[in-house]
Amino acid sequence: MNVIVFSKRMGRAQQFELNRAYALAFIGLITAAVMSVAFLAGTYFGRNPVELESTAQVLQWSQELEAQRAQVTESRRALRERMDALARRVGQMSAEVIRLEALGRRLTEMAGLEEGEFNFDEPPAQGGPETVVEGAVAVSPDLNLMLNNLSRQIADRDRQLGVLETLLSSRSLSEQIVPGGRPVTSGWISSYFGTRPDPFSGRKAFHRGIDFAGQKGAQVMAVAAGVVTWSRERYGFGRMVEINHGNGYVTRYAHNQENLVQVGETVQKGQAIALMGSSGRSTGPHLHFEVLKDGRPVNPITFVKR
Repeated sequence: MNVIVFSKRMGRAQQFELNRAYALAFIGLITAAVMSVAFLAGTYFGRNPVELESTAQVLQWSQELEAQRAQVTESRRALRERMDALARRVGQMSAEVIRLEALGRRLTEMAGLEEGEFNFDEPPAQGGPETVVEGAVAVSPDLNLMLNNLSRQIADRDRQLGVLETLLSSRSLSEQIVPGGRPVTSGWISSYFGTRPDPFSGRKAFHRGIDFAGQKGAQVMAVAAGVVTWSRERYGFGRMVEINHGNGYVTRYAHNQENLVQVGETVQKGQAIALMGSSGRSTGPHLHFEVLKDGRPVNPITFVKR
């Protein structure tokens, strides 16, 4: 077999003679090279277009799935933060409800309502037949809106109950400082307010209080809360206790055997302040009881009947 090689550099053709073995090997090498190139070209250019499109679609779906996973993660985080905020709101509102229940119980006691009329340990009783509204559908409530409305209602009830507590406290305080009731636990009225014959001279005289006759040493009690402004001997009264109750009210307890309180001391309604006696201008054991309003004596019987 003859092989002719052309060379531009040498400017002439060269001829080689190959024996049969080399000729077959050379032909086989060339054939293998051509077949390899043809196979690679066929593999690349002969791919199925559907397969190429499917590969691109899978890649796109993978990217979209990753983006959705990120959105789900962000949504879960936002939901967790919102649930935490709602839990805090519910906790605050629960504390407010507990405080309102305590205030309600206090007001129930202050108002003197019957036990069980306002039971703050049980939910409010409700009931009655209901009619279904035509076309009405269940709607998912806005929790934030519901909580905001409930919070405003709780704040409004808190203010109302606070005002009611102030009014009841004022009423209770007024009842405590306005004279009322008997200044003794036992005894009887032996002389009334007004004009009477003087027990010593027999002449007409004005009696500025009422007298309670009783047993020597019996307790004398304050008919209202106040501050002691006198606790010693006084001409005509013997041992006397005087209490200022405010709002122009003053009470006097005279002819005592012994005074149990001192000047400046605060006393409560019903507190023992003296022991009944017959000191001063007196014919026997009794209590002389006076009530003054703005410095002028008034008939104590009105306050005793309370």
